[in-house]
Amino acid sequence: MSTQTREDTARAILDGIGGAGNITSFTHCATRLRFELADASKVDKAALESIPKVMGAVPQGGRNYQVVIGGDVANVYDDMTHLPEMSSATPSDADIKAAARAKSKGKLPWMDSFFEYLSDSFRPILGVLLGASLIIAFTAVLDAFHIVDFRAADKSASWVFVDAMWRSVFYFLPVMVAFNAGKKLRIDPWVPAAIMFALFTPEFLGLKGSSTAECVTNAALGTETCHAPIFGINMTFPDYGGNVFVPLIMAAVAAVVYKSFQKVIPTAVHMVFVPFLTLVIMIPVTAFIIGPFGTWAGNGIGLGLSWMNENAPFVFALAIPLLYPFLVPLGLHWPLNALMLINIQTLGYDFIQGPMGTWNFACFGATAGVLALSIRDKDTVMRQTAGSALAAGLLGGISEPSLYGIHLRFKRVYPRMLAGCFAGGLTIAVLSTIFEPVTTKAFVFTSIPTMFVFNPAWIYMVSILVAFTVAFLAIFITDYRTAEEKAEAFARHDNADDVPAATVPATTPAPAAAAVKPAGECNVGSPITGEVLPMAEIADPVFSAGTLGDGVGVNPTATAGAGTEVYSPVSGTVKSAMKSGHAYGIKTDDGVEVLVHIGIDTVQMKGEGFTPAVQKGDRVEAGQKLATVDYDKVRAAGYGTTIVVAVTNTKAMKAVTPTGVKHASAGDTIFTVTQ
Repeated sequence: MSTQTREDTARAILDGIGGAGNITSFTHCATRLRFELADASKVDKAALESIPKVMGAVPQGGRNYQVVIGGDVANVYDDMTHLPEMSSATPSDADIKAAARAKSKGKLPWMDSFFEYLSDSFRPILGVLLGASLIIAFTAVLDAFHIVDFRAADKSASWVFVDAMWRSVFYFLPVMVAFNAGKKLRIDPWVPAAIMFALFTPEFLGLKGSSTAECVTNAALGTETCHAPIFGINMTFPDYGGNVFVPLIMAAVAAVVYKSFQKVIPTAVHMVFVPFLTLVIMIPVTAFIIGPFGTWAGNGIGLGLSWMNENAPFVFALAIPLLYPFLVPLGLHWPLNALMLINIQTLGYDFIQGPMGTWNFACFGATAGVLALSIRDKDTVMRQTAGSALAAGLLGGISEPSLYGIHLRFKRVYPRMLAGCFAGGLTIAVLSTIFEPVTTKAFVFTSIPTMFVFNPAWIYMVSILVAFTVAFLAIFITDYRTAEEKAEAFARHDNADDVPAATVPATTPAPAAAAVKPAGECNVGSPITGEVLPMAEIADPVFSAGTLGDGVGVNPTATAGAGTEVYSPVSGTVKSAMKSGHAYGIKTDDGVEVLVHIGIDTVQMKGEGFTPAVQKGDRVEAGQKLATVDYDKVRAAGYGTTIVVAVTNTKAMKAVTPTGVKHASAGDTIFTVTQ
């Protein structure tokens, strides 16, 4: 298991992507770091995929690249943005523009740009959409069990308020999309947000009830559209709540207007007059032209899909779950997600999410099959990967950890997962034809908590159960590995189990940390004399949260200064030794992986004050010197002096038990590892 620190991981990713100077745009979603690069040919894909925290590296065509991290993506993103290189080596605007002109986006650059624009307009609000979907799930469960009738017109004010909690997210979705779209187009994002807000003000909405307004009801959609003369020109007042087409079109036009004014208006007054003139032009343009057009376009697409669903429901229900496994890895599922929101806004319900749910649960079923096999085969690494991916899927509806952590790595998974997609799609198609189609009135992430949002819920549940079960059985019965991959996995397991215990010659006294102990236990000694701290009290959230494993910290005594020696807490092989001399990874003969991290954030010292005594590959004995540290320099630089001793493969151990001592001399046992 890796002993990389968070900063090491961030810097390794930055190096693999071609350095800070190769990045023109950098963001992240729920599971992936997303880069727009000056030159995609500089990416070292193999190096990226060798980084322990990286689940996969995925080129997106042209200059776009994705690095899949999983649930820890936000921390990795923050770590990367705080690297000195990201602030000092960032290319200038002129460099970025020159690189953009010099590099094509692919065979269809306009299409790459369109999908990129669409994705980046939705990606930052995934969290709030997921949060709202769980509130919807809560209300759906109460409604399904007849605890509260959320469809009743006379429900209490308390439940009206609960309804408002999730409806607010979707009602003001156009404003959030407008903000993100403006940010993507590199203009002040509050300008397009303000333009959309203008269409939600009580004054604007009140124009529908003016004496000159006329309203028409759309029989197909069951919606009412009103219009009234404004400055002698007829203005239409559609319902903009939940509309995503209008802000996407508006922001694109607003960006052209905004940037045009930036070119002609003196820089000294940009802050005032560029937003002012953009608002003065774009609010009327949006209200008179873009708003009605975007609503009409969204209605047209929604009606077209509705016609397909009504006239070819069987084909539609089969096609959706079979398409999604190929759309999601490429990020091409966003247009369909946008159409789901359009359906809800125009029709009052969506019919795509039901069939889509069968793909998600086929994906999770395949992951469950991998998890079951990893438990049976005692494959601890895959068990951890599959377990966390399955939890993210079943509870959050997020498929990327499963896709990139497992499915795209093993070629036998996809055909078996597609069998689950087909079985689930066929089930929902047949049952929907016999009874009624599965629909939902809310945009949700398809997971266990959101099952009751669908109607008829029983058809949806049966379909996702079929998808999950078929994919699970296909993986569990036929395996997800080729014969070679399976043999390699068993070989790794056998090697871990059969490594002989280290022997100490009878004439040689055992060092303190290797004292006589029960079989299956490893005593870990203190690397220095000092005060012993519980892991939770270490002033570094990565260590205190146990991210890198369980263990303890040791604060050196106040007299520790220049020339202080740090010793190995165990006997074993040095698997990693940072060039900066501040961190070492040691693997014992019986497989315990121990990290010795000298100081907090001392990587920033770049080796100053640290003199390594060992290097990667060396054999060390407990009590042998690892490094000499100048603690005076460490303190002068303002960094913490605590030495962290952690078992990085804690999950593979039965227990890591601190001895409870408050003070230890170098070599004293500070915790015991039970295997």
